[in-house]
Amino acid sequence: MKATIWHNPNCGTSRKTLAILEEAGVDLTVVEYLKNPPTAGKLAQLYRDAGITPQKGLRLRGTDAAERGLPDADDETVLAAMAAEPILIERPLVETEKGVRLCRPQEVVREIL
Repeated sequence: MKATIWHNPNCGTSRKTLAILEEAGVDLTVVEYLKNPPTAGKLAQLYRDAGITPQKGLRLRGTDAAERGLPDADDETVLAAMAAEPILIERPLVETEKGVRLCRPQEVVREIL
């Protein structure tokens, strides 16, 4: 099985999710999304495949997303903001052929392994 994780090495949940993937022995691609952010189009696809809205994938803690009104903004505005400022992306996102999950908590990744 192949898996891609949009990872932030400074995030404990992201590190724990990565460890689960490594233990599972998947063919793993690790994307440090703060260095290599996904496009708005890729984010739209990931959230659609995860069955969540872009607003559900918006990181509020430690960002100015709420002050900017992003939780109530339309999808296009949220996705554009995330693509421009990847710190606004809640992490980690994991994609496998079984689906996509926003892995908070990290055990959620097991649903798509």
